[in-house]
Amino acid sequence: MRFSSSESGAQTATLRRVEGAEAAGTGDGGQLIIERAPVSTGLEAQVTEVGDHRLFAGWRSDPFFFDTLGAVNNLQFTGDDFFTGKDVCSIVLEVPNAALGPGKIGLWHRTLDGVTGKWIQADRGARPSQAVFLTGERKSDYLAGEPAEDARFVAVFAHSLEHIGGYTPEQAARVAQTLLPDVLPYDPAHPAAYPANGRKLSDDVIDVFLSVITNGKVTRDNVGPHKDLLADFPYLGSPHEARSVKLAAA
Repeated sequence: MRFSSSESGAQTATLRRVEGAEAAGTGDGGQLIIERAPVSTGLEAQVTEVGDHRLFAGWRSDPFFFDTLGAVNNLQFTGDDFFTGKDVCSIVLEVPNAALGPGKIGLWHRTLDGVTGKWIQADRGARPSQAVFLTGERKSDYLAGEPAEDARFVAVFAHSLEHIGGYTPEQAARVAQTLLPDVLPYDPAHPAAYPANGRKLSDDVIDVFLSVITNGKVTRDNVGPHKDLLADFPYLGSPHEARSVKLAAA
């Protein structure tokens, strides 16, 4: 998906399906699915539907839940959700299961930044929080890489696991290999449930991650899912009033 430059506060998004070697590039090839879908900057969600695809892009209530301040305070959690009342620029795409191919697949994303005039991979990931906690001094290399190359980061992840979780070197290496390559497994034939099969917005992904990085010493941050999730597309709650006021005044 590629976004247009912002003109007079308006922006659009174009969605293409790119396969094979071309998908690793930065061009505008591939099958055009949705063209010039409006990006939402207000309270109302502007949804674009073409065939069996639906797309939303814009501000919504942040669905992520986590006691971030407890994390930076040596994992001393109080249950204070840092993301309550926060908004996030979101991309929500709904596709038919048939578009994903038969059987189990591995999902990951990448974000390209073209502000310098050249497209550069600025971010990527699949499993929540891995890039934040476990990449150390090689974070920039990790974010610019691809899952197929993730074996080169096993030692980096293992070192962090030893430091944070008190794993032995052998244990840390074994656990690091379960975290890499960084892809999210998903089988459309079964309900989504993190970490074995995709991820629901209400899944407590942080509790799963805490159990891994601390070797079971810390298993929860005492924060639960947000209450403003929607049952229908785009599933994320409306932006909070403070964010909308700022946008309207810009």
